[in-house]
Amino acid sequence: MENIKAANRLKIDTVIKNLKKRGMEGHYCETAAEAREMILSMIEDKCVVSWGGSVTVNSLGVKEKLAERDVEIIDPYGTPDPAESIDRRRRGLLADYYLMSSNAVTMDGELVNIDGTSNRVAALCFGPKQVIVVVGANKLARGLDDALERAKLYAAVPNNVRLKRNTPCTVTGDCSDCLSKDCICCNIVTTRFCGTPGRIQVILVNENLGF
Repeated sequence: MENIKAANRLKIDTVIKNLKKRGMEGHYCETAAEAREMILSMIEDKCVVSWGGSVTVNSLGVKEKLAERDVEIIDPYGTPDPAESIDRRRRGLLADYYLMSSNAVTMDGELVNIDGTSNRVAALCFGPKQVIVVVGANKLARGLDDALERAKLYAAVPNNVRLKRNTPCTVTGDCSDCLSKDCICCNIVTTRFCGTPGRIQVILVNENLGF
């Protein structure tokens, strides 16, 4: 385990260097607890915070801490009303800070994401003033082909299972590039450069987080 952690640190250091050349800021955290504290330190009081659907972000406990702060929270998933949820997703695109994860990050510093409703990838591309992306070491991929494979097989399939979608992958466990009405792989976005330097902050954690 120590050797794996040490190897992950080397990989993360390389990714952070390559994120910088792409206009994104990378940060190293040893643990999820450190990542939570880093996120809280980045977010100022009296601001607006929103987030995308993310098992990684949900696992950090950061939402509960933000609820105790002097911030306005737009939670798209905190309502049972589908219409209200969609409205909150739209309003979240104007947040000061947007929290999300990434389905994969290449060693060369590119972010790869698959999204259904696509509010998450929309926010990553444009809208919120700051986007904070939290990524576990399990999401590092060698290149774009590996990153896309990872996003399809190790992110989209478990998410379909979690959301109880009626898709081929919930039967076979393998992505078939379906066009099912329940498909959550509507948009596939590669972020290769950030034209607003520092807008995208990527926190890389030396633990396995999310999927």
